[in-house]
Amino acid sequence: MTKASEVGTQANTTMLSDSPIVSLVGVTKHYAEGNVKALDNVSLDIARGDFLSIMGPSGSGKSTMLNMIGALDRPTTGDVLFSGQRIQSNTNLDQLRSQQIGFVFQSFYLLPNLTALENVQIPMFETSRDSQQRIMHAKRLLEQVGLANRVNHLPKQLSNGQRQRVAIARALANSPAMVLADEPTGALDSQSGIDIMKVLSELNSQHGTTLIVVTHDQNIADQAKQTIYIKDGQVVAT
Repeated sequence: MTKASEVGTQANTTMLSDSPIVSLVGVTKHYAEGNVKALDNVSLDIARGDFLSIMGPSGSGKSTMLNMIGALDRPTTGDVLFSGQRIQSNTNLDQLRSQQIGFVFQSFYLLPNLTALENVQIPMFETSRDSQQRIMHAKRLLEQVGLANRVNHLPKQLSNGQRQRVAIARALANSPAMVLADEPTGALDSQSGIDIMKVLSELNSQHGTTLIVVTHDQNIADQAKQTIYIKDGQVVAT
């Protein structure tokens, strides 16, 4: 079992193939509006190929931690390292996210006027793939998540479970090293939730993609290799 463990302040900033895929080093996130400390001096290593679940009560800092891991936000104090490299003020976060990280959210965030095939292609417009390559790759991904017969359907023509599958295929468009899922089954019925977690688990076990899932569901957390618990912005147990 891999471990998410505390890291020291002397984190190695040289990119190493065996370095953690992400390290948080003394990360604090403070929101002046409301005087909220969402994260409080959190240090954490996430190993490559790990399957980690994050649990905690509402307002505990789970989503804020996911935002830090996924370079969606910057810490107030402390450092975030990706593959051993410290994310700095001049780091191109858009490029890092598009090339290395896939995101799956509870609300899907599919563009309603685009088909499943077109939605999956969106992240690829930042790559060198031409139109035909984008289409073929998107079809392969939709087939991988069991939607080969739904490629030309609009989101409104799909069930919630199918929409989430499209969102997963989109998250995989650029072959990310890490996929972050924020309550990926929260809007789904029980069977659809089981199906979605099977897709995500196979992504981790068969392809070695690092998978991090924020969830309130203990049954989902139990599928991970390790679970960390957050309360009041601090990791209280692993």
